[in-house]
Amino acid sequence: MGRAPMTGRRSLRRWFKSTSNRTFILWPAVLLLVNAALDGGWPNIDFWGVPLLAWGYGQYWWVGRFRTELGGGGPGLSNPPERLVTAGPYRFARNPMYLGHLIFFVGLALMFSWPAWLVFIAHCFWFDRRARSDEAHLAQLFGPAYFAYCARVKRWVPGVY
Repeated sequence: MGRAPMTGRRSLRRWFKSTSNRTFILWPAVLLLVNAALDGGWPNIDFWGVPLLAWGYGQYWWVGRFRTELGGGGPGLSNPPERLVTAGPYRFARNPMYLGHLIFFVGLALMFSWPAWLVFIAHCFWFDRRARSDEAHLAQLFGPAYFAYCARVKRWVPGVY
């Protein structure tokens, strides 16, 4: 007789694998704790970053719903879109959901001290690598239509990069 699956560990592992859980829940908590330790108590927080937290999360949430409604599939490329989405926010940047994550990280960096800036910089590289991987997958799914879209729309910043 086989062992019963470890659903608790699997669900915890799955939770940590979720980029949105790490960005919007885990990293804010970790940075709060790190800054509390550095400040020797409740950390000094610069609330100028709060609007960027709201913007980043709002962009992530709205673009995710938009992509799912127009393209089908589900969140992330584990459940890829069935149709190529080139309208709405995807007219301006190929990765507006990931851009929402990065805007959120800028908000965290403004709120906290230097460790948050290191986290932001690391995630710039991580999301760029992830976007390139996702784009290769989308190129396989949608072929010439995706290549034409890439020729028109920049990866991150409209008209720049």
